[in-house]
Amino acid sequence: MTKQQEKKGSLLALLPLLIFVLLFIGTGILANDFSKMPLSVAVIIAATVALLMNRKESLTKKIDIFCKGAGHSNIILMCVIFVLAGAFAGVAKEMGAVESTVNLGLTLLPANLLMVGLFIIGCFISTSMGTSMGTVVALAPIGLGIATQTDIPTALAMATVVGGAMFGDNLSMISDTTIAAARTQETQMKDKFKVNFFIVLPGAIVTAILLGIITLGNHASVAGDHPYELVKVLPYVAVLVAALLGVNVLIVLLGGTIFAGIIGIAYGSYDFLGFLQTVAKGVMSMEDIAIVAILIGGLVEIIKYNGGIDYLLHFVTSKIRSKKGAEFGIASLVSVADIATANNTISIIITGPLAKNIADEYEIDGRKSASILDLFSSCWQGIVPYGGQLLAAASIASISPVSILPYSFYPILMGICGVIAILVGYPKLQRKKAILTNPPLKEKSL
Repeated sequence: MTKQQEKKGSLLALLPLLIFVLLFIGTGILANDFSKMPLSVAVIIAATVALLMNRKESLTKKIDIFCKGAGHSNIILMCVIFVLAGAFAGVAKEMGAVESTVNLGLTLLPANLLMVGLFIIGCFISTSMGTSMGTVVALAPIGLGIATQTDIPTALAMATVVGGAMFGDNLSMISDTTIAAARTQETQMKDKFKVNFFIVLPGAIVTAILLGIITLGNHASVAGDHPYELVKVLPYVAVLVAALLGVNVLIVLLGGTIFAGIIGIAYGSYDFLGFLQTVAKGVMSMEDIAIVAILIGGLVEIIKYNGGIDYLLHFVTSKIRSKKGAEFGIASLVSVADIATANNTISIIITGPLAKNIADEYEIDGRKSASILDLFSSCWQGIVPYGGQLLAAASIASISPVSILPYSFYPILMGICGVIAILVGYPKLQRKKAILTNPPLKEKSL
């Protein structure tokens, strides 16, 4: 029996987490819109319930525990990375980087491989931008235009856009899911990228082949001019290359923001004061996810103190008999969390500390556990019909999000690749010690 199995914990301590999930799902069902319940409000309500529990401790002591979790160095650094990623994305978009990148792809798009090209463009843009929602909004109208000019089903075009968007959401160095997965597992993002990339690459290749076969014989040219400035694509390339070379992520994002700002000022997209205002807007765009991360950090700490995490660990590890079983356990936890919340970043933040404890118990490399968290949460995020990505694509195309599901090749293949990687033990990794951009942590959990 493992140490974790000896600590049975308390099922009641998980009540705040259950309330959080029920608030989100219940409001979504009643309002027929899963965006109606603000995540920050749901977490505040759940945290209030957590603070009212365990009457053996004083409220002052429980608030202190909450603040300790909310202010954990891992959480705060994650939030700093979030806001810097927002600043870079905002500055790059405002100076025309997104438009130039899309138009460059459309210019190179072969007429006989429209969906394959659209998928590849989506993969590149989402990896560059670090946002699946931004990619869907940018490419869905183009996918719709292609569908109306050919016999390609509109649902297939939207599924292709969503698939490309989820590719980068899972891998991008500035994606909030990658940031959350790497930070909670105490590993470097470039290391997680390398492991994650080779797991999902076969899925991306098979998706491209399937799209090519299904749309064989469909020819059309995307109407209109597609002007682009190659220099405006460079900030995305620079950030991706610098991150892969192992440059500190804070320096990468700061440098990328300044680089994009210089190009924007030089091309008249904004003046210096406009650049500063754009930075502020980008920071504010990530404010909600940063606040939610802080609140969830405090909530998880209270749940941990009351024995909820120990209960989950005991429940999960009691079913685990091997390292592969532990990896499937992590995959199951984050999958359930994403299905419940329809938000892959939040699902990682919620399950990350538990996944880290399981990974430590069964000697799973942090690069692998981070990849599993990000991969399976992104897989489900690209499938659940009430997720933001499918809802956005369906709204633009005026179709039902359920109609997109039969064509959701990449998200499904991503999950299959993840399952195969666990079954065959790929990749073979020698466990690394945690490598962080801040001093080593004394505590494992958030």
